Amino acid sequence: MFPAQALAENLKNNGWDIALMTDARGLKHAGNIPAETLVEVQAASLSPKHPIRAIGGMWQLMQGVKTAKIFIGEWQPNVVVGFGGYPAFPALKAAQSMNIPTVLHEQNAVLGRVNRVFVRKADMVVSGFDILEKLPAGIKKNTNWQVLGNPLRANIIRASKRVYQPPEDVINLLVVGGSLGAKLLSETVPKAVALLPQDLRNRLSVVQQTRAENLNLAREVYAKAGVRAVCEPFFSDIETHLAKAHYIIARSGASSVSEIMAMGLPSLLVPLKIAMDDHQTLNAMPLKNLDAADILPEFEFTPDKVKSILTERINDSSWLTSASGAARLAAKPDATTNLAKCVTHIAGY
Repeated sequence: MFPAQALAENLKNNGWDIALMTDARGLKHAGNIPAETLVEVQAASLSPKHPIRAIGGMWQLMQGVKTAKIFIGEWQPNVVVGFGGYPAFPALKAAQSMNIPTVLHEQNAVLGRVNRVFVRKADMVVSGFDILEKLPAGIKKNTNWQVLGNPLRANIIRASKRVYQPPEDVINLLVVGGSLGAKLLSETVPKAVALLPQDLRNRLSVVQQTRAENLNLAREVYAKAGVRAVCEPFFSDIETHLAKAHYIIARSGASSVSEIMAMGLPSLLVPLKIAMDDHQTLNAMPLKNLDAADILPEFEFTPDKVKSILTERINDSSWLTSASGAARLAAKPDATTNLAKCVTHIAGY
């Protein structure tokens, strides 16, 4: 929803009328998207491992397509932009069947399943990363495929103007694990920090996104270790913490990696093991290849291993500075503006 929000904000400021079409779950997170019209459609994921469930899911998608066709026929959009995921299926299916121009945006380094369905008929494919696995043959870079980056919210872009300074006394460590935290990070990072030498613990100031059920334990572990820590399930002002951080431990979802690049943050990235096509590992590779990040698979993400990486990295001001600069090299801060230009062009304006 964040890339959709960023694009909608840009287009709205340039006089466009915006309609958002998504499912019931998506509408719960649509409050900040400047859309005049919200259209709820039925959608469901399809898995060959669960054929009975897939049949029900296909029926829901077709109902969603019917709703989408009715709305598109009445509203007559100039262009339909899909951001992946099954909630985008009805709008894209309806638009392409009605010859409405379509633009696909793929956040990850692997083309998602829904985008694969519509990619050949799309007027343009836009990707967040230079690599895009699963892209069919014949889709030409710079012609049918543009690498523009992942649109970031305006508050993230504003915060990214900060100049990175390595820590002198206090070391600000930020830990984020997804929109509602992650059990692995919530449990492991406090234990790892508690294993650090006391002089290093004395310098640490931790801000950690922590699952609600892990809050008390995380706070207790940090308190016993003598570490200043703020643990909450969600931070509405995450840009403030990103701007203050010297080092971040995070999952490697597309938005997280793009924000880390924009902020110029040295990082330890933990790809989600169950992510489709292991796309989170591929998302993280540009930062690893630039020596701006370490990638640690879930099976290696233990307190001892994390403690070792933290000890090496946050003590090394030279690496922190070079890693910050390298991360910024991979950033695409103009992604929102460039995507808006692409959408406007495809719409014929």
